Amino acid sequence: MILVTTEKVEGYQMQTLGLVQGSTIQSKNMFKDMGSGFKSMVGGELKAYTKMMEQARELATSRMIEQATNMGADAIVCMRFNSASVMQGAAEIMAYGTAVKLIQE
Repeated sequence: MILVTTEKVEGYQMQTLGLVQGSTIQSKNMFKDMGSGFKSMVGGELKAYTKMMEQARELATSRMIEQATNMGADAIVCMRFNSASVMQGAAEIMAYGTAVKLIQE
């Protein structure tokens, strides 16, 4: 599956299949939250949260790709990520884009 943030894939015509998306809501456990709280007092990267968000993006992307594959897509164009806080300590990550069938020029 080709993923691009651009509106087209160079060298191909495209047939639009539709919007695809994948999402997940992630949170850290209470003990890691306490450790991150202490870290935020002194500054620096919150590595547990960085890893959590990286895994969330990967999961949301794989769900989006699965949806596109089921539609018969060869690529996803205009791919984006969005995040939102759902509650304290939990965030939703959404990956979305337009599924397309590629036609060689």
